[in-house]
Amino acid sequence: MTKSTTRPAGRGRPIVTSHAEIERRAFELFGERGFAGTTMADIAREVGVGTRTLFRYYPSKNDIPWGQFDQTLIHFRRLLTSQSEVIPVHEAVHRAVVEFNRFPADSQPSHRDRMRLILRTPELQAHSVLKYAEWRIVIADYVALRLGQDPGGWLPLAAGHVSLALALTAYERWLDDPDADIVDAVEQSMASLKDYLQAAS
Repeated sequence: MTKSTTRPAGRGRPIVTSHAEIERRAFELFGERGFAGTTMADIAREVGVGTRTLFRYYPSKNDIPWGQFDQTLIHFRRLLTSQSEVIPVHEAVHRAVVEFNRFPADSQPSHRDRMRLILRTPELQAHSVLKYAEWRIVIADYVALRLGQDPGGWLPLAAGHVSLALALTAYERWLDDPDADIVDAVEQSMASLKDYLQAAS
């Protein structure tokens, strides 16, 4: 996406129309007013666009903390399918989930701020359940493909649920420790997937 530099009448800042800038400014408002106290109209005014324009980027305020989630899931599928079929399926899932959770240290909003909002904001929990389901399906599809099973079978579905639980466990510990590294946390947590898949398959 590109940024427009056309200045609206009566405003000193340029119109901004990038996902990244919308998220950055939205998180500034969330920090100042709280998530519940910030409206899409507030974000639109801060960004310098109309509310209807903002809704074309994000269907709801709840979608903003998740960023361009559809694109991240495409990336996740690619990480999984790029794993060598020589390595066991549990190792492939492990490696892909770890790689999926590598983020630039200078990202804005920071990954820590983003995940703290997603995991610890009551108003977001129902929406997050939908996002978690989409993430689990990516793993279930891959495990089913590797094992020649139905994606709706118990093992692919369980692999998705277990992987999500392990990743969320890593994030909870990471958020509680400002010195922790999320990649290390996910690496340690996902290591237990090996025993689960080996015992179940």
